[in-house]
Amino acid sequence: MEMYSINWESSLLLATLLLFLALITISKKLQQPQRLINPPPGPKPWPVIGNLNLIISKPRQSLQSLSEKYGEILLLKLGKSPVVIASSPELAKQFLRTHDASFASRPAFAAGKYTCYNYRNMVWAPYGPYWKQARRIYHSEVFSAKRLESFEHIRVQERRRFLSRLHSLSEKPIMLRDELSRHTLSSISKMVLSGNGLVKKMKILHKKLDCFNNYVIDDHLARRSSSEKPKHDFATKGVLDVLLELAEDSNNLDVQLTRDDIKGLLQDLLTGGTDSSATTVEWAIHELLRQPRIIEKAKEELDRVIGRNRWVEENDYSRLPYIEAIIMESMRLHPLSTFLAPRYAVEDCKVAGFDISKGTIVLVNIWSIGRDPKSWDSPREFLPERFLGKEMLDVVMGSDFEMLPFGSGRRRCPGYSLGLRVVRATLASLLHGFDLKLAADGRGGVRADDICMEDMSRFDTRPKHPILVVLEPRLEHHLY
Repeated sequence: MEMYSINWESSLLLATLLLFLALITISKKLQQPQRLINPPPGPKPWPVIGNLNLIISKPRQSLQSLSEKYGEILLLKLGKSPVVIASSPELAKQFLRTHDASFASRPAFAAGKYTCYNYRNMVWAPYGPYWKQARRIYHSEVFSAKRLESFEHIRVQERRRFLSRLHSLSEKPIMLRDELSRHTLSSISKMVLSGNGLVKKMKILHKKLDCFNNYVIDDHLARRSSSEKPKHDFATKGVLDVLLELAEDSNNLDVQLTRDDIKGLLQDLLTGGTDSSATTVEWAIHELLRQPRIIEKAKEELDRVIGRNRWVEENDYSRLPYIEAIIMESMRLHPLSTFLAPRYAVEDCKVAGFDISKGTIVLVNIWSIGRDPKSWDSPREFLPERFLGKEMLDVVMGSDFEMLPFGSGRRRCPGYSLGLRVVRATLASLLHGFDLKLAADGRGGVRADDICMEDMSRFDTRPKHPILVVLEPRLEHHLY
């Protein structure tokens, strides 16, 4: 009898304990955010890898197929991370304008931590006081209209050197990519570093970028503190001079600029501007060499508006609508990346009727948007004429979200104005000053149809195979 009593009491104690645990569990669940009741559609993820198996081999084509199956907004799991893919102008507008504040930050990827001084550049910095201050510095000090005008003499000088070098190489096969990269690197570094002749050192230290950044900062600081301190006026200040002055006089800053902050911002300017400008021009030349009629039309415009007695200048662009149209079409068909830099949801949000949870990564697929048949006629063809009558800034600033070469919203690329100036001047000068012909490339390709139009890799949209060209001068000899 005593044994039954003990068993009964034990059972009662166990039941009470289980009830208590159940009440705690229910209480915690009531306090936790409710599961998304209407998440975006997407394939069921596998444990651990999520949906990586679906996109790892051919990401662009796979995402295109998934979007056709599930819709223009797609939820994937890449590992454990929820990732939303937006593949239409309307969805891009929702994330980048309507709900811009909710998606203004960046995910904490290892790239930003280990290559960008712990997220101290504009690309990877999380949304907050430091990023806001960096954006103000870029807009008011680095990329203001007055500052860019003060750099025009540098751009003109570097462009003349570029064209003179090409003239010295005329009639010889040259690798166009190398010449474009050398020119844009030299131009941008002279503007950023106030022309102190460090391009050669940059090339030597390109695998040790931190050493290079420290070198140029120390060099500038030493010259600023020496008895021979240079007297900079507004027109001769480089971007690094401006950043160092702001760091010294911190009264006007909300967040003190550290050395790593300055190095992070320098890295933005030197690497981003160089790669993007050169690649845009390279793709344009690839397309033009495949369609001689476009080259002839561009040359006719340049000869009619500029003539052959002087070089095209920056203030000529408003009178060169076909050159502008070529640039816009190149940016549409060949964006510099498959996606805009990732956005990060800082709060739960409802977008296009779907629930997006805090912590979700958002990728806007600008490669697909630029090829959307709902927005573009013959979207895979290179047709500059589609942009005639349209203003460059209206198009590239993403006013209708049908192409987004510089992004949109708070995270739009702050250097778009400088980038456009470099691209316009480089492409127009090449077409104005030279006849371009294909040269044998080692693979036997000498015809327009032989030009490879594939991209470098899954997410790198540079041309897979650079082209060899022969340049023939078409202006008066003394202009070179």
